[in-house]
Amino acid sequence: MQIVELDIKLPYEGRGKILGRLYEKIRGKIRDIHFFPPDADGISEIKMEIVEDDALRLLAELRKIIKKGTITFKVLSEA
Repeated sequence: MQIVELDIKLPYEGRGKILGRLYEKIRGKIRDIHFFPPDADGISEIKMEIVEDDALRLLAELRKIIKKGTITFKVLSEA
């Protein structure tokens, strides 16, 4: 088990569709989540902590969903 922090930056328009698909993948694994408003360029930010067994596999799946954005992750702890 790993606790992973994901930092997702994506365009504000179309965010709802992406969040719906994202929620299907990480349902039940979320420990903490924060939504930040869009900046002057229209890019919104989502920070979340999730509990995952295979973080790299999850990251690969999320990159398929989020095409017009960036995902960075950091492993906070391993068990």
